[in-house]
Amino acid sequence: MTEETLIHPPEGAAADWTVPQNWAHYTPEDHAVWDTLFARQAKLLPGRASDAYLRGLDVLRLSKPGIPDFEELSDRLMALTGWQVVAVPGLVPDDVFFEHMANRRFVAGNFIRRRDQLDYLQEPDVFHDVFGHVPMLADPAFADYLVAYGQGGLRANGMHALKYLARLYWYTVEFGLVAEPEGLRIYGAGIVSSFAESRFALEDASPNRIGFDLERVMRTEYRIDDFQQNYFVIPSFDALLRVTVETDFAPLYDAIRGQADIAVGEIVAGDAVLTLGTQEYARGKVPG
Repeated sequence: MTEETLIHPPEGAAADWTVPQNWAHYTPEDHAVWDTLFARQAKLLPGRASDAYLRGLDVLRLSKPGIPDFEELSDRLMALTGWQVVAVPGLVPDDVFFEHMANRRFVAGNFIRRRDQLDYLQEPDVFHDVFGHVPMLADPAFADYLVAYGQGGLRANGMHALKYLARLYWYTVEFGLVAEPEGLRIYGAGIVSSFAESRFALEDASPNRIGFDLERVMRTEYRIDDFQQNYFVIPSFDALLRVTVETDFAPLYDAIRGQADIAVGEIVAGDAVLTLGTQEYARGKVPG
């Protein structure tokens, strides 16, 4: 999700907030940072990331070295699922974000972190946006889920329900797990682009891992500056798409408004708990 920081597009941006990527302006150091991050995650993710993500990772292996050229990347994605990647100068307003997503345009920052920020950057950069998100856009079911999400976001804007929809995005697109025959796998961009959380989400004893339930997810608070203490596990991407397109969200929002939010790390009645976490990290343990 995004934060509405400006009302009008900044100077140099189009009316839809897009800007040229300016691939030629990346420095050798920029490309070297991308290559370092890419190599580290590509080595770590087999056996941890979902099959869909690992298949989609091939769309990032393009003809140019370093940071992908969005034009070339969009050509490959368009042929697979009809999506394209467009550059934006930073965070964009919610309605702009949803409008792009509903029309199969994924917005991505066109800057990359510094070498001293390899392990953490608060604002999403091109590595998070492209390495984290774009491989999943090559999966037809997940690509359709994001379209449905964008359409739902445009409707939710008028229902004062963005808080609940943001939680759905957070616990699926950013920090989702999926059950595969070989075991739990990661697919959320916030996990697959993080060297530390790629291991923490699957291997640490601290977090709860809970079967996905739409209402439960939209009631659950999340943390933006640390590892998650709840991860929600979908049975498949087809199931995630199906529950999204078959649910009437308006009465669901009304039902949620009448209930208390669920705190980070909390287990509630009805949870399908796959792994009951120790919550040790929440008390200050640093994972190895």
